[in-house]
Parts: sequence; C-alpha cells; structure tokens
Amino acid sequence: MEALDDAPGVLPRKRRRKAPTSTSSYVFRPLLEDIALAPEGYTSKVHITCIELWASNLYIGTSAAEILHYVAIPPDPADFTASPSYIFASRLQPTYNQTSTGSPAPGVQQILVLPRVSKACVLCNGTLTFYSLPELSPAFSHTVVPGCSWVGGANQNQSHDEHEDGQTIMICIKSRIRLVRIGDEPRKIRNIEFPSCLAIARRDNFACVADTQAYALLDVENQQKISLFPISSLDENAAGGQVEDISFHPEPSRPLSGMGDPRGHGRSTSLGTFVSGIGRRSPQSRSQERSGRNTSPEPELRAASPLRPPDRPRSGSVTSNAAKRLSISDKALPPPPDHTLSQLALRNPSDSFSTNMTPHICSPTPTEFLLTTGTSPEEPGVGIFVNLDGDVVRGTLQFDRYPTSVVVDGNDQSAIVSTTGIQQPLECYILASTFQRKEEGHKEVIEVHRWDIDDANSTEHLDIPFPFEEENSDDVGSALGHARLRVILSHNSASFVEVGERLRLGRLRLPSNSQAQKTDSVPALMTTAEDNRNQEEQAFGQRLGAQSSRIVLWSGSSIWWLIRNPLVLRLDGMIEMAMGSLPDQRHQEVDRAKISRTISSIQDFDANTETDFLSLKYIRQKAVLILFADTLSRDPSASTISNTGLRTTEKVMVDSGLDPRILLSIVPLLREEVIEGKQGIWIHNGLIWVVKEYAQVLSQSDPIRGSLRYSESANMIKRFLAAWRQRKGFGSIADEAEVFQSVDAALLHLLLHQDGEQSGKSGLPSAARAELYSLVDSGVDCFERAVVLLEQNRRLYVLSRLYQNRKMAGKVLETWRRIIEGEEDAGNELRDGENEIRKYLAKIRDINLIQEYGTWLARRNADLGVQVFADDNSRAKFIPEDVVQLLQEQAPEAVKVYLEHLVFGKKKVLYANRLITYYLDSVLQVLETSDEARSILGQSYESYRALQPPKPTYRQFIMDNAVPVPWWQDRLRLLELLGGSHGADFSYDLDNILGRIEPFEQDLVPESIILDGRQGRHKQALRLLTHGLGDYHTAINYCLMGGASIFHPISGSLTPSETSTREDQATLFGYLLTEFLRIEDASNRLERTSELLERFGRWYDVREVLRMIPESWSVELVSGFLVGAFRRLVHDKHEGMVVKALSGAENLQVAAAFAEKCRIAGAQIEEVQ
Repeated sequence: MEALDDAPGVLPRKRRRKAPTSTSSYVFRPLLEDIALAPEGYTSKVHITCIELWASNLYIGTSAAEILHYVAIPPDPADFTASPSYIFASRLQPTYNQTSTGSPAPGVQQILVLPRVSKACVLCNGTLTFYSLPELSPAFSHTVVPGCSWVGGANQNQSHDEHEDGQTIMICIKSRIRLVRIGDEPRKIRNIEFPSCLAIARRDNFACVADTQAYALLDVENQQKISLFPISSLDENAAGGQVEDISFHPEPSRPLSGMGDPRGHGRSTSLGTFVSGIGRRSPQSRSQERSGRNTSPEPELRAASPLRPPDRPRSGSVTSNAAKRLSISDKALPPPPDHTLSQLALRNPSDSFSTNMTPHICSPTPTEFLLTTGTSPEEPGVGIFVNLDGDVVRGTLQFDRYPTSVVVDGNDQSAIVSTTGIQQPLECYILASTFQRKEEGHKEVIEVHRWDIDDANSTEHLDIPFPFEEENSDDVGSALGHARLRVILSHNSASFVEVGERLRLGRLRLPSNSQAQKTDSVPALMTTAEDNRNQEEQAFGQRLGAQSSRIVLWSGSSIWWLIRNPLVLRLDGMIEMAMGSLPDQRHQEVDRAKISRTISSIQDFDANTETDFLSLKYIRQKAVLILFADTLSRDPSASTISNTGLRTTEKVMVDSGLDPRILLSIVPLLREEVIEGKQGIWIHNGLIWVVKEYAQVLSQSDPIRGSLRYSESANMIKRFLAAWRQRKGFGSIADEAEVFQSVDAALLHLLLHQDGEQSGKSGLPSAARAELYSLVDSGVDCFERAVVLLEQNRRLYVLSRLYQNRKMAGKVLETWRRIIEGEEDAGNELRDGENEIRKYLAKIRDINLIQEYGTWLARRNADLGVQVFADDNSRAKFIPEDVVQLLQEQAPEAVKVYLEHLVFGKKKVLYANRLITYYLDSVLQVLETSDEARSILGQSYESYRALQPPKPTYRQFIMDNAVPVPWWQDRLRLLELLGGSHGADFSYDLDNILGRIEPFEQDLVPESIILDGRQGRHKQALRLLTHGLGDYHTAINYCLMGGASIFHPISGSLTPSETSTREDQATLFGYLLTEFLRIEDASNRLERTSELLERFGRWYDVREVLRMIPESWSVELVSGFLVGAFRRLVHDKHEGMVVKALSGAENLQVAAAFAEKCRIAGAQIEEVQ
C-alpha cells in the first residue's frame, strides 16, 4: 500500500496535496482502505468491530459476524519507502448462538491471538470459539463457550509465564471469570466469582476488572477483591475500598462440549494454492504493550483504599488443577445485556446518550492500572491511575468527552528497536478516541495525552481521517461511533522519506563572489567525488526514517496505522509554523518566542539513537539559522528584538555547532569571506533551502552596512565568531582549515568595517580597534586574505602587526617605511614611527635588515639611525669600523654622530682624530663661507671681555649663550677634544690642525690657546687668555694644571698634570704675572695683579716680584702679598730653629747612647809591636 502524507487528516493519494509538516505526536498511515466488509447479499451497513495482526496475517472482525483474513505481501526490498500490500485470503463466519432479544447483534466482538500456542479466541455475539493459526481452522473439536462477555486477561508481565506450557487467559461469563490455560487443549485453572465482567487487565496475580457499574482489583491467586470506584460517578450504589473474599469451590468438572453451527466454518476459495503453502510461524511471546499518564485525582474519587491484604493459603494446587478440563454447561446462556460493552459500542453519538458507559482498563506499568470514569458519555471523562493496592497514584487525565476506546503507547517496560538495533525508551502516551461537539454535529478525534510528564498543555487532538469515498456521502454520519483504537501484536515499520531528506547531508553551493576553492583541481574528479558522496548520503538517509508502531485505528471501511511522528518532523513543523510566511515576504516576521520554546523543549532531551541525535542537531541548527537571518532581515527602525533576545540568539548560535560558514554565507558583507574548500560545504539537506531563501532576501539590502541596529547585530556576529575561534585545535570539527580561515577572515572584515565606521564618525579610536589589534596579534589562519583586506582598507599599521605575529620582520619594516614615507594609513596609528623602527631593529637578528633599515633611518634621522648600530642591548652586534664604513657609504651625515658615540660615549679615543676632522670641516666650512659666523665669534669675544669680574669662564659663557646652529655645537665638541677631555695620553695630529686653523687664528682664539699649550708655547697661550679673551680664571687654572688642557668639562677639584712640577707652575705663574702687569685697564690691572699675588704668592719669589712691580705702586697695593711673604719667611725661620734644636737634642741622645755602650764594653788593651 502506498503511504499517505505524514500529516494527520490528509486525504488519500488520489487527492493528496502538499501539506505543511505535522507537529502532532502521531500521524496516520493507511494499512488497508475501502475494505469490502459486507458479504454478498447483505443489505445492512457493516462496520469494523475489531482487528488483530499477527505475523503476516491480518484478521478483521465485522458487525456482520464475519472475520476477514488478509495476508501481507512483502514490498520490493529495493523500494525502502514501500509498504506491504494485503491480499484477501478468506472470509470466516464464527460460530455463535442466535438470540431473540431484538437488539442488534454486535457481530465479532473480540479476536484474541495467542501466538505461543498458535491459537486464536474469537468472541462473536456472546459466544467464544477457538481456532488454529494462521488459517483460523476450528480448534479443540469445535469447542464453544456461550454467554461470554469478554476474553483476554493475558499476563502483561511477559516473562512471568514463559516457563509454563501454553498461555493463560481469563474468560468472562455471566456469573464468574474462569482462569484457563490454553495449550494443546484448554485447561481450567480456577473460577473467580465476579459476574458480568466487561474488561480485564492482568499483571501476574493481580487483575483489574470492570463490570457494568464499577471497577475492582482482584487477587486471582488468593481469591480476594478490592472494590474501587464506579464507572459513572452518578452511580451512588457502588461503594469503593471494600475487601471481599471471593473464593469459589468448583463443582466436578465436565468435558467441553462442541456445539455445531449450521453455518459451519465457511471459507473462501480465493486463498487457493497460495494459503496452502503458508506454514505456521513461530509464535511471538510479546503481549500487548500499554502505558499511561498522570494529572491530579478528583476529590470524589479519593476514597480510602485498604492496603494490599496479606496472602492467604491457596485453595488448591495450581499444577494439580491445571490438568483438569474446563467444564462448561451445555445449556446456552443468554447474550449479554444491552448495557454490555458490545451494546455501548454501537450507540450513535447523535442519539440520546445513556448514562451507562463502557469501562476502559489499561496497564501502563507493571504496578499500575489506568481506569476511566465520568458522569455520562456526553460529558468529560477522567482517567485515574491505581496501584496494586487499589490506591490512587499519580493524578488524573482529563478527556474532553468520555472516550470510546483507550490505548497506551510506551512505558517503562516497552521500547522500540531502531534500525541500528538499539532499544530506545518511548515517550509515554495515552491515546483515546472520543467526540468533539461542532456546530455541524459531532466529530470523532483522537486525544493524545502524555502521562510521564506533568504538563497540562501536552494534550493533542488528531482528526480521524475518513476515506474520500465517504467524505461527502450521506453515510459519513453513520460511521461516527465506530472509530476505535487497538494495540495489536505485530509491529509495523513505516519509512518517513522526509526524515532522510532533511537529515542527510547535501552540498551548499555558494554564490560566485565567495571564496571558492582556489587550488588547482580536476573538475571531472571533483564531480565524480561529489556524485559518489551524494549517493552515500542518500543511502544513509534511507536508514533514518524508519518508525515502528503497534497501534491501529479503524473507522468505516478503512484501517490506519497510528505511528509516532518522527521527532525531526514534529519539531520542524513547529519551526515552520513559527516562520509564518516565506522569508522573502518581509511584512511577516518570525515568531521568535515559538522557536525559542522549541529549542528549550529539546534542551534536556537525551538522544539514544543516531536518528534522534541528528534530528536534534538539525533542529537546533535550523532554528539558529532562522533566528540569525530574522535578526538581520528585520527593519531596524521597527524591530522589537531586545538585547536579551540577541544574547539568546547568540548563545544558541554557539551551542548549535552549526558551521559558521553557513551563517556567514547569508550576510552580504561577510559572504565573500567563506571558503568552501575542495570538498565544498556539506550541511543537512533540509537547511539548504533556508540558506538560499534568506541569502537572496538579505542580498537585496545589506542590513549591516546601513542598519540602525548595526552595533548590536555586528557585535552578536563578532562574539559568535570569537567563540568559534576558541575551538581551534578541536579534532571533531570537519573541514577545520576552511572553517577557521573563514571565521578569521569574517571577523577581521567585520572589525575593520566597524572600526572604520565608528572612528570615522567620532574621529577617535573606536572600541573595536583594541579587538582588531588583539585579533591580528593572536594570529589568523587566513593570512593571505587578511593581507588583501588590510591593503584594501588601507590599514597599513594593522598589517604590520599581522606581519609581526608571523615574525616577518622584513614585511614589518617595509610597511612602516611606507607609512613614514607618506603612504596613506587610514587609521593613522603609527606614532613616532622612526623610533618604532629603531626599537624593532634592536629586537631582530637579521644583519641585512638591520643594515638596510638602519642606514635608511640614519639618512632620515642620524641620531636614531646611529642608535641602531650603537645599542648595547641590540641582539645583533657590529664592529665599529664596519659601521663607520657602512655609514660613510649609505648615510654620510650620520658618520659624525656615530663617531661622537664612540668617542664621547664609549671613550674610544682611537676615533677621536676622525671626529676632530669632522668638527674642523664643519666649523671651517662655515667660517670660510659665512661672514655672519665670523661676526658671531668676534662678538662673543667682545661680550665676554666686557663682563666685569667675577665672571664665568669663557667656555661656560659660550655654552650658556650657545647659538642654535650645528657648527656651534661642533665647535664646543671640538674644544672639548682639543682640550684633552680624554686624558693626557690622547694625542692628535697637531701640525695638521695648526695648518688648517692658521687662516682663522683671530676667529678661533680658544683653539689657538689650546694648540699653543700643546706646543709648550705657554707665554703665547697665557697672553691670549689674558688679552685675547680676558679669561683670567682660566689663565690661573692653566698655570695650576701645568699648561694642560683647560677647555673641557671638569667636575670636582682641579688636579695638576702628572708631569707638571712646582717649579713648572712657578714659571707659568711668573708668565701670568707678567701678562697681568700688561693689562691695559689700570684698575683692572691692579685688581687682577693684587688678587693673583695674594692668592698664589707661595709660587712667587718676593725679590722677583718687588723687582717686577712698578715703583709707582704703593706698598698697600701689594700688602697682602708682602704680609703673606713675611709670614712664610718667619714661619720658615722658626721652623728651621725648631729643626736645629731637635737635631741637637737628637745628637746628644746619640752621643749618650754611644758612651753607655763604650762603658759596657769596657777598655780593650792592644799591644803595639
């Protein structure tokens, strides 16, 4: 049979139209349609009353007291979507007793298949008969049980009776229940006194039963009963909570009697040879699975129930009684009363409903039973859970109307087996067929309740699909009241093609402006590989859509499977409902709250199968994709998305594991950063159309470039990409290289755009700039693309930081040089670029780069350029001679600076002569070409001579009044070098220097003084100091230093030259006195001479001084010198006297000591020959 669409209530294939994905928990799939129920010549309306499916055999009971036998033909194994087709095999008329009550006969009421013993029990019009499987041939010599109202009660704890032969069932007759074991023959185990039983569910020794009025709990082993509550809450006669002893003493057993039927066991000849070839299948041991759900019990049903009564001794040995045959009276019992299950089931809802209601009993767990109660069939019903002690547990279920049938699907014992062989626990549902009152009349629906969770909003309603032939006919109303649910023995496996089509992977083809795979490849090979993978994915998808079910629904002349809607289809339907219209219809926005609830609903869902795992992944990714696209596609001025909503979207974006390239592919600004790679981008096939739709919509207007919500949307994308960057190195990420290249490129592009927009508006660095720096400093995988982006955006400084991260020193320096030389840097971020180059050169070891950029820097800034080669902390070391030669070739202007570093900084006097030459060249070149320079020098001499004592030295004077021109500074350094700042051992080419400055002796007075001193021409040097400069203080220092250099920085006290003596100093002071006495200004002459004689008189001879001073000078002018001289003479005289006296005393002391030694030695007489 061909499958219908998976939405509830769809039409058969001949009128099928495309419907939205169903969000219900169950969907309908046809099992068999348009069944010819009525036999030939039958004029009454015939409907289905019961169904059973065992192995490949489908048994359908009808209201015409017939069983239709169909046999399944397996589908073509190559067509995984095909379902079995059923062919008609036979039509059976079960044996039953004719009644004369006048009420309509119910027909076939039950078909109970016992697979372990290959038997079937058929209840038809109150008569129970037995048949052999699969062809339903009479068994047990046409044994019949008249007056039967119900059969069943097989132990639902499947493993309990596995060690026993046969299967134990419970047969309900008018006055009692018989426990019978069916094997090679039926064997009565015991009778249980419980009359008019209409329904039973058994767990081991405990059975929950119902009669026409109330429910009860039976201990079938100990023969005790606990009354529960009435079926109708209006029944005041039924009392609950009472414990009764219902033990029964059996009469002598009688053999079963066969009852003939003139109709016999008629069979159709259409089965033919095909049926004769079908052997008996091995019986299945699985019993009917049932389950339930909970809400709170109603107050009137909370009657106190006693605890489970203690076990009492058994009345007899079960094993000994098992061999006794079941004795049934030959007397035919009357059929059940009108209010039995069969009569209640046939009532039409359009008629006036009776207060009597059909009892329903299910056992959702091994320790619980679900019972239904209410006030009337037209009023709401209640489902109540009781345990084996008769206590109400859990809560209650609320039915819109009292149900006509109830089944359970899924409990703690049941599971479905996936295609991988893994058992997955089911969600637990209660399904009930009931009515809804509509304006046009009553409508039958299926209510679906979850009983394993406490959620009042979990109830669903499924419309029962009527066959098309009856939809518009006058007989539609006659089908109402005949829709029933049942859990059958055999499982049905249905394939949902939509599941595989959504979950399998497909290749996402990006627009041409994205970064497709750039490596060379053979197109034919790539096409072949893609085709092969598509075939693999299609084969994989075919395995994912299989669902299993045991629930069937029949209505009218058709039967449907009620199959759980796959998780992915349910959730996908919810998302499609939240999407509203297609994404290109911008007037209707996505219901973000619905999508968020859908995501939350699966937050704690544990996926136990591959299909569920992929389904959850697919749903999360689709939800994320829609939320993300909706955020970008909304009108910024009218959008109501809060920052919390954006944060929520961002969180699910990160948690979904969706390939970030998919999200980037729909953002026009960032789409071109997506890299597909050789294999392309493979995503769930169900996501491809969403990506394409939103990509087309967003391409028409870029929401990031012009949106008022730019910062929020961009920041969301930025944080998402940053979160993905933290996953680098995770081995579970497919296409890792392409993914992270795309992520880094998109993040860089976004930060560049964001920084450019924000900085352009404020003129100040934006907050995104720090993030931009952090990104490039940490390194990016898309290096080549990053270079292109930075070049396009003219962000050279950021480009240099990118090169630094890759340790590409040459590129770093080249980029900085471009900025310094004037190339546009949009960020204007390189501050003090030349100094940055100097510091960077100190960190690298590449000699060639240091030489190239060091000399380039020296040409631009000699001081910084020289520091590159002179830095002691630099990682590269240079020989000074090599540096001098390099600078002479590449940066001549920096040679002098480097020599100054060597001479003054490193005290390397070896290079002093070169430096002196550079200084002389600088000074003499200016003096030769500039009269102004000569004027400045002459004016400085005059200005200094005009100063009145006390005044600074000439050197201090010219330093304090330095002219801001280079040659002036060079002259100061020249004076320092010539003056011997590097010690007495330092020597230079004196003759060469004298020859060069000789034409400028009048302009270079200090230089001449130093050179005269070096030649020993002290008189000439002192004459220039006294008369040329008027620097008397320096002249005195010159004498004290013994003619050593005076024009260099001196700290602390002066120390005479190592080669000078007091006599040399006295000679120099004599020369100086002569020059002082020649000072033209009389007052200045007297003052300077008197000061000289008074302070340094010890170096002068009094007679020589008195001879040199003019006679016109009064004694008072030299009184200080004379007083000092006389004091020194008196001091010398007294000192001589003391020395003489001390010497005399010492002589006497020595003489006394000699005399004493002579005495001791005594006289020695020598004979003279």
